[in-house]
Amino acid sequence: MIDPGLFVERDSAPDSEGKTVALGAMRLEAGSTLPSVRLAYQTWGRFDGENAVLVCHALTGDSNATSWWDRMVGPGRPIDTDRYFVICSNVLGGCQGSTGPSSLAEDDAPYGSRFPIITVGDMVDAQARLLDHLGVNYLAAVAGGSMGGMQALEWTSRYPQRVQRAFVSASAMRHSAMQIAFNEVGRQAVMRDSRWLGGDYLPGEGPDDGLSVARMLGHLTFLSPGAFEAKFARRLQNKLVPDYHLGIEFEVESYLQYQAGKFLKRFDANSQLILTRAIDYYEGPNFSAASAKYGFVSYTSDWIYPTSMSAEAHAEAVATGRASFHREIDLPYGHDAFLLDGELQGEAFRELMTS
Repeated sequence: MIDPGLFVERDSAPDSEGKTVALGAMRLEAGSTLPSVRLAYQTWGRFDGENAVLVCHALTGDSNATSWWDRMVGPGRPIDTDRYFVICSNVLGGCQGSTGPSSLAEDDAPYGSRFPIITVGDMVDAQARLLDHLGVNYLAAVAGGSMGGMQALEWTSRYPQRVQRAFVSASAMRHSAMQIAFNEVGRQAVMRDSRWLGGDYLPGEGPDDGLSVARMLGHLTFLSPGAFEAKFARRLQNKLVPDYHLGIEFEVESYLQYQAGKFLKRFDANSQLILTRAIDYYEGPNFSAASAKYGFVSYTSDWIYPTSMSAEAHAEAVATGRASFHREIDLPYGHDAFLLDGELQGEAFRELMTS
């Protein structure tokens, strides 16, 4: 049975311990160069040389893993900050302190349309430089869900000597045509907003209408049909009979608009474009180059990153001689289950860490 009150809040709480580090210039996979890159990051726990765990966030996440993945990361949690030295950074291309389209370029103006296309591999390369800065040469594990799972996979083949284990939740080796299509509709909503201005809008004057629609579309993919039905059904918003107009009539409409409004306060439209394009390009790891052990988790109600995608990745890992397991978890919350589930997903993580 679905608990209609159990819905994730995707906005992280601010954390005064967040830091940024300058990583220098970066040559990107698509051929461009960023002359100066900074990453925002946070750490928890004490490093003993062998206990580092890198946590990678999903599309609109940030460096505060103890907020958006609070059921998995923290003291006594599966990714136990009393046991592990936990690291999480905002990705390259993001807008939560790391270099992205809203960052200032060398001319002290926002990059805007000048920000280059990046890849998941570029995100991982920036994280590798962060680990160099922290003196972490070896990861006991890299873990993440959704886009974070793609980063975890990429780590294993790009830096195989630095990763012992990869925990990949609600993710995929590559997007299907449908997943690309959802992302493209969101991008078009942004780019067709007259205030997008080709990507060169001023801070605070961006394509809010388009980004709102993109976020509402995203929320449709986060939850399962059953979760929507349990929370909203066909209930009207604060009334017993409809008003027969095109404004808000149903609770679910109010919810989507509320979530979109919150999103506008913390996310940049160009980052939405750059990051969704990066994950659409992703083509999966070279398992034959990897040496890590893998743990894959999927959820029965996740229709946007279905179990078949995790099963495919697990099968390919095993076929190339890698140690791997796959656990399908029966929970009704859709893609958001990886953010809501600490118990069953946590068991899988602990299993991986003892293998």
